[in-house]
Amino acid sequence: MPAKDQAPIKKISRRSPLSLVSRNLVGASAVAFCVIAGAGAYQLQAAPDVAPQSETTSHLPSFTALAERVSPSVVSVRVKADPRLIASQDGGADERSPDGNKDNPFSGTPLERFFAGPKGLIPPDPKGKDKKGGTPGAPVLGQGSGFFISQDGYIVTNNHVVEGAMKVEVLTTEGRVLPAKIIGTDAGTDLALLKVEGRNFPAIKFSKGDVKVGEWVIALGNPFGLEGTVTAGIVSARGRDIGMGAYDNFIQIDASVNQGNSGGPTFNQSGEVIGVNTAIFSPSGGSVGIAFAVPAKTVETIVAQLKEKGRVTRGWLGVEVQPVTPELADSLGLRDPQGALVTSLMQGSPADKGGLLRGDVVLKINEGDVKDSRDLARRIASIPPQTAVRLAIFRNGRREALAVKLTELKDESKLPGGRSGPALQSEIGGLGISVAPMVNGTGGAPGLAIVEIRPDGKAADVGLVQGDVILAANGSDLFTPDALEAALRNARAIGKYHALTLVQRGATQVFVALPTGAR
Repeated sequence: MPAKDQAPIKKISRRSPLSLVSRNLVGASAVAFCVIAGAGAYQLQAAPDVAPQSETTSHLPSFTALAERVSPSVVSVRVKADPRLIASQDGGADERSPDGNKDNPFSGTPLERFFAGPKGLIPPDPKGKDKKGGTPGAPVLGQGSGFFISQDGYIVTNNHVVEGAMKVEVLTTEGRVLPAKIIGTDAGTDLALLKVEGRNFPAIKFSKGDVKVGEWVIALGNPFGLEGTVTAGIVSARGRDIGMGAYDNFIQIDASVNQGNSGGPTFNQSGEVIGVNTAIFSPSGGSVGIAFAVPAKTVETIVAQLKEKGRVTRGWLGVEVQPVTPELADSLGLRDPQGALVTSLMQGSPADKGGLLRGDVVLKINEGDVKDSRDLARRIASIPPQTAVRLAIFRNGRREALAVKLTELKDESKLPGGRSGPALQSEIGGLGISVAPMVNGTGGAPGLAIVEIRPDGKAADVGLVQGDVILAANGSDLFTPDALEAALRNARAIGKYHALTLVQRGATQVFVALPTGAR
């Protein structure tokens, strides 16, 4: 579980009964008195009910007209779900957090990070009763928010609001209850598209402009089942990666967002949707002023595919990549830390067929620069399958160009992993580790397993841990400890402060920059 001083990321659609609220009414109005000096006498006089408005407060925006205009477009989404169709919440390892770092508020199991797991629905109680007092296997109830994007009844909400749904209804601000059909869902961006029958619904538009940090916004939804709630705040940040998936690119806002707000819109002052509220950062389940919304541009792209074919198709390159740190850039000979470093390729993938190699750095896709590994994943996913793309890569100290034809991303794609156990331990004193070959001699697969590591050593400083397997260093596969020593010497001889090193940890391969001792 997350450390006590850290808060989990939580999706925000679970329906919760409103807790008892005590109101201490001090009085309908308070009257203060001051002493006024009169002509030879003192008089008591009531102070004015309203203090003069300061210059600062007089310039604060009013959201009254905006809220009145956009509120009719926001609906409450009510769901009855089959618990058998809700993904497991048994507390197993989260596939998005292979490091298993429970102290990281953006990692951990879905149950630890979200109110009711990642589905936004109240799960059955393992002791035999669900949270509503029902029986095991009985339908569970959930509630979130949504909004009309067309006059003919299309509604956007979150995937985790409606996943596993047996029945979906929407409640409008006019009090109408309408049955809704799920047109399509996308777990990758946590979006869903619904449809209700009818005409002339109050639809709203997505913003076409760029969101700016510091601009005023309002969020609408149904927190704790309280329909039609409006809260205000500012855009706190853009491009947030909160560890929910490969396509994280959230807008962070500080408007109050709580349970039941999932799927609701965030508006700019022009009344355009800038994002769909999806998650909050909270130690208690209540708002602490950190909420995350899927950007409007992403929503429009996903919704267009859901409307056309009921699902989302994404381009697939078939590589595993990592960011390029300054140390890795030094070991590679790159002037600046940029692009995405290829750590492994799937056999027969587009990358494999196109000539991409492990250790290449992808710098551009077509004419666009690749900022980092996550930027590469988002941009490849946004390209339709069967599209040919041009890649600019950095390999062996120079730039090269490759042509690759993408295929469709499949959920069952898996990377190979696993190696046999170590033997014949040998110490690499300069790094503070002891290693052992995975296979004796020079035959078989390469790899040096770290069997001991000093906490204050150089290897520990760069993130290596006991159990890691060092596969290659400075461009050479490693079969013996002497080969690792030689690789570090060769890198040091040409003036490198770091040697590019490939490491296997479980089923994941990553590059690290090992110090060569050149300084």
